[in-house]
Amino acid sequence: MKRRIALLALALSFVSNLASATTTTPTPVPSTTPSTAPTPATTTATTTTTAMTTTKIDALGPGSRIHGMDISYYQHPGNSTIDFKKMYAAGVRFVIIKGGDSMDAYDAQAVKYMIPDRKAAQAANLYTSFYYYAYLPNVSDQATIIKDAKAQAQKVIWRIASLGGYGRHDLPVALDLETNCTLFTATGCGRYANPANVTLWAQTWLATVAVATGRKPFVYSYPQFLENAMARSAALRQYPLWLAHYSVDPSVTTNQPNAKQVGCYADSWTNQDCTAQWQIWQYTSCGIAGKYGVPGTRVDLNVFYGNNNDFLKLVQGLWQPDNSQMLPFNEPTAMSVSAQSSGTTKDPVLFYVSVVRPNSTPVVTGTVTYQSASTLMSSGVQSITRNSSGSWLIKITNMPAGNYVGTINFTDPTGTEAAAQYPVVFAVTPAPTPSATPSPTGTKPASPSPTPIPKPKPTPVDSCAGQIRN
Repeated sequence: MKRRIALLALALSFVSNLASATTTTPTPVPSTTPSTAPTPATTTATTTTTAMTTTKIDALGPGSRIHGMDISYYQHPGNSTIDFKKMYAAGVRFVIIKGGDSMDAYDAQAVKYMIPDRKAAQAANLYTSFYYYAYLPNVSDQATIIKDAKAQAQKVIWRIASLGGYGRHDLPVALDLETNCTLFTATGCGRYANPANVTLWAQTWLATVAVATGRKPFVYSYPQFLENAMARSAALRQYPLWLAHYSVDPSVTTNQPNAKQVGCYADSWTNQDCTAQWQIWQYTSCGIAGKYGVPGTRVDLNVFYGNNNDFLKLVQGLWQPDNSQMLPFNEPTAMSVSAQSSGTTKDPVLFYVSVVRPNSTPVVTGTVTYQSASTLMSSGVQSITRNSSGSWLIKITNMPAGNYVGTINFTDPTGTEAAAQYPVVFAVTPAPTPSATPSPTGTKPASPSPTPIPKPKPTPVDSCAGQIRN
């Protein structure tokens, strides 16, 4: 997926800078585990044992392993459909579908295809899961980090509930965690979360989903991120790992997806003998799409580690949500503005806004804007930054001098949360007029224009170089 690959490159540049200060021998990350993340409770989900003795999952992937695939809207160019029967005939037995995102626009895009893809894939006898692409909050205090993780976990619980819960062909949901950037700028990343906070957020999200659904979610990431951007944690190790590593051949059964040229990556899932405790290995992003009934040119491919019974254990435990776990519709909200500031026409107008649900937890969908009460008054140029779930910074520029009356408006295009307004007033004063700078006397002769030198055309980069094209 292009967006994931771009963010992967951004995060890789950060973690590689960290790693460049060390030798090729992996340096263990401090083992301090952030506290306060919830611990999964004992589940009462119904389990099934008959499937383990009656169902045979063909192991037709590299290394005679169960073969899988993951897909998103990128596999639907021009709104085209996927032939899941052809996918099954080509040896694939499970497919993981993008089904959620921290960002509303990408989340809606994922849901559009996840629902019909899941139905069609299961009709073709494929096992399915979905992954949730996560962005971390742009905060550093642990209480807000925990609130944000729980809010984003609630979004996923609602998503699973909207599908009817976990059925006999549903693998657990996956947390896609591959960037620790919390503030994106026009030139890259303006701020990163530290390893302790990344780990605290992940453990909270994972435990919240596990408690609600009775199944432990997968963690999806790549070795450099797990080693450098997260703290080593015994709690994390309890969740199954879906690991992306493209430079190692999975058909050689002794190969490990956490291997380096020398040694291995050291993270929460690394064993004492340098092997990795992985469950799914995403071994290429350059699978031959058409071979598997997928439109386009390339697709991600995966293999499962374990035997037939190991795979079927993942689909044990049926979860059927009750009414309290279903996605609400037009749920009442309450808005507050914790701080605001304004100054001259050269200064931005700032509003720090929070929106909560009836139980005082932050909303996880929707956004905020400022609107002047009069159409004769400007609403300026607005920049909205999400600091955490239900918390935003509104920055308004290009505001003429004057006294303003308006509202901060919260809207949720998904219809989950009800709209809300908060009245605000502020003043913008004229900026001081700068003193005129005297013009120099005389005229300087014009310099001759340099002859333009044509730029060489960039050499095309093969993003599949070194990857397995299966």
